Amino acid sequence: MSNPRTNDPDAERGPLRRCIVTRETLPKEAMLRFALGPSRELVPDPAGRLPGRGLWLKAQDEALRKALKTGAFAKAARGAVQLPDDLQGMIHGMLRSRIRDFLGFARRGGEAVAGREAVLDWLRNRPVALLMQASDGSPAERERLLGNRELPVYTPLSGEELGAVFGRDRAVHVAVLPGKLAGALQVEAARLAGFAGVTAPQGAGSGSPAVGTPQGANPGLH
Repeated sequence: MSNPRTNDPDAERGPLRRCIVTRETLPKEAMLRFALGPSRELVPDPAGRLPGRGLWLKAQDEALRKALKTGAFAKAARGAVQLPDDLQGMIHGMLRSRIRDFLGFARRGGEAVAGREAVLDWLRNRPVALLMQASDGSPAERERLLGNRELPVYTPLSGEELGAVFGRDRAVHVAVLPGKLAGALQVEAARLAGFAGVTAPQGAGSGSPAVGTPQGANPGLH
């Protein structure tokens, strides 16, 4: 997943892109790239690997709805574009898959651990960068686990999905150490939250928002 190459020359020119809907110039990590397939079908490209000119959209449900309503993709592509029947569902599935992949890489590299006791041990003894919590887990249990610690918490996957990454039926608590994979997970979880209404990162123990822009992101991982 590191240092992916694309045939799009524009994709190599700096970290900022302009949204085709809002016209805002934003970091790539706050946006999602789309490309056109051979039959001019629109394809989400969260990894930034597909050839051709990229169409960039702010990672936000409102921007996607407006793009579909106003024909922004066709205008930006300067021609007809075939839209998938469930574009939002496709985006949702791709981003969730990337989160599972990055978590799997972190687990295999010894950078992520699952289970309440193991996570508590890491919180006490390791420099944990973030927590992934099951979206169907107990908020009260999450608060008890964190106590007064200030850490970003993301809930993009269910307990069953988290468990599958760690070879168990279910996992509720996952801790991730600092590094490129932690940065990639923050980026993908934030993008998924923007597009799919998934719970955004929460401040530990207080319910207040954590840092709005994911930290430690590495553009080479997208």
